[in-house]
Amino acid sequence: MNSFSGKVNFIWSVADLLRGPYCPNQYKDVMLPMTVLRRLDCVLEPTKDKVLAKQKTLSGGKVKKIDPLLCRVTGVPFYNTSRYSFEKLKGDPNNIAANLTNYIKGFSTRAREIIESFGFEEHIGKLDKADRLYLLVSRFCDINLHPQEVSNLEMGYIFEELIRRFNEASNEEAGDHFTPREVIRLMVNLIFMPDSDVLTARGIVKTLYDPACGTGGMLSVAEDYVRELNPDARLEVFGQDYNAQAYAICGSDMMIKGQDIEHIAYGDSFTDDRFPRHRFDYMLANPPFGVEWKPEADFITREHEEQGFGGRFGAGLPRINDGSLLFIMHMISKMKDPKEGGTRLGIVFNGSPLFTGAAGSGESEIRRWIIENDWLEAIVALPDQLFYNTGIYTYLWIVTNRKKPGRRGKIQLIDGTKFFKKMRKSLGNKRNEVCDDQRDEITRLYGDFKDADHVRIFDNQDFGYRRITVERPLRLNFAVDEARIARLKETTAFANLAAGKKRKDTKAAQAEIEEGRRLQEGILAALRPLAGKGVVKNREQFAEMMKEAFKKAGLKISAVLLKAFLMALAERDETADVCTDAKGNPEPDPDLRDYENVPLKEDVDEYMKREVLPHVPDAWIDESKTKVGYEINFNRYFYKYTPPRPLEEIETDLKQIEKEIADMLAEVTE
Repeated sequence: MNSFSGKVNFIWSVADLLRGPYCPNQYKDVMLPMTVLRRLDCVLEPTKDKVLAKQKTLSGGKVKKIDPLLCRVTGVPFYNTSRYSFEKLKGDPNNIAANLTNYIKGFSTRAREIIESFGFEEHIGKLDKADRLYLLVSRFCDINLHPQEVSNLEMGYIFEELIRRFNEASNEEAGDHFTPREVIRLMVNLIFMPDSDVLTARGIVKTLYDPACGTGGMLSVAEDYVRELNPDARLEVFGQDYNAQAYAICGSDMMIKGQDIEHIAYGDSFTDDRFPRHRFDYMLANPPFGVEWKPEADFITREHEEQGFGGRFGAGLPRINDGSLLFIMHMISKMKDPKEGGTRLGIVFNGSPLFTGAAGSGESEIRRWIIENDWLEAIVALPDQLFYNTGIYTYLWIVTNRKKPGRRGKIQLIDGTKFFKKMRKSLGNKRNEVCDDQRDEITRLYGDFKDADHVRIFDNQDFGYRRITVERPLRLNFAVDEARIARLKETTAFANLAAGKKRKDTKAAQAEIEEGRRLQEGILAALRPLAGKGVVKNREQFAEMMKEAFKKAGLKISAVLLKAFLMALAERDETADVCTDAKGNPEPDPDLRDYENVPLKEDVDEYMKREVLPHVPDAWIDESKTKVGYEINFNRYFYKYTPPRPLEEIETDLKQIEKEIADMLAEVTE
């Protein structure tokens, strides 16, 4: 049981004790808090007697703030004043439930709050009644989870593997709360790499924040990286998560590592931001992919509308079914001013934030805001089948407000989709892994910052475009015939003439309807003489003919009705005269309207001359509708054309297959 897998398998086997009283999807509600409690118990065991002795000396009440004094004894930012430990709990099997509850309540206040987030106390009575509680405690006494035996990094792996297994066993999404460590290490490499000189300075203190921290994997890996780089440096980590179980694991882990427990918060980062005034040196996140933000929509929309760019979501709001871009705006709001050192952040997205949404949409406006402020430094395309709960391709965005001079105005794209090794055994959807050599190669490509087989360097403007509205003139002919009269009768304007209004006086209402019907008949009678005029190809001319016909019939027709009748009697005709407005300008034909995306670096007029006017010489641009958009079509920049096989080769293969089929049929018929 000395290996990582041995410890995981041991805890996994202990879960079999729950079979019967618990369903598989409930196992983790018991096993995860028990694992945390055993870990804390192992940490505190060497100083247990000293803590109890110190507490006795402080029990007189003269010293009010005992936390610092007892934490000084334990050497970690928590303690337990219960007389019990796991070993002592074994000594009284008849009172195991009461004693375990007493043990939990003996933790220091903040530690107890974190443990209570598991909701474990509600299971104690059930486990005791089913005669499982004592067995669980006894079995956990057989595994040593002290940091000298199980490092913090390894403990993180154990938690994550247990979560994955428990979720898979209950057919739930595995890996909702953590990211593969090799992906985190790559992210950490890329955000810290430009600051290697700063981070190696003596006594340096930096801060790092994860708004969707889950079990704290990103915080742990980042802290380990900085410690390896410079043992004298300190990275203060901050995290928040709205999953109580994940928060409890992260909080417990950070407690053991000596981090400030107040820096790990429970709650929704959007609606309950626990660090509203904090600004951080670094940030990391792997927010949920494709998760709708409907529950937070009212709060977020109100902040967007009322605070604009003074709040977090001024740039725009993505569509409701995917809130991942909200995280990057939330994180950007916490960047330090460049004058104070600025901030570097890394965030993992799926492909959607790269290109979803046309110009003017929320997604495009968010991309535009980030790129035009020159914050987007690089995007790395990662291999597929890299995460436990999804096999899709993912993309790592590096965003900073302190680019080095050579990177200003530039965006680096790195195609890392081929930098992986197949795993001998898959873990959920995870079948690929990025090994050390491959991670180092991606890091080197990022640091070299030059075009190569897997790297492209672009100007910020290369991803922008103008969405222009191309209009063509409205050309209509007009006539009175049976088909067009039938269309006129079906129009809402004509039908409403005899619809009447809701009146209490039914006789008055009926009289109004009859009057409307007479008006309808009068209109049709007035138009019939125009049937002999044939097809008229000028709208103004035909409108005058209609007015004259109605005047002769003694009918007063409003301008609104006249326009409706004109459109009912009209048909599109490329040979007809152009319809113009009151100022003599051509009216656009909505059915012929088209849109073109013109790169920002290209002159719109030149584009029109080359791409549009040779085909439709009467087209023009409605400048009032032009919108600027940004998208990053990653695959386009790395696409390599593969020519099809020669026809002769394909024909040879087909003949070979035909022969094999014929041979098999011959064997069957013999």
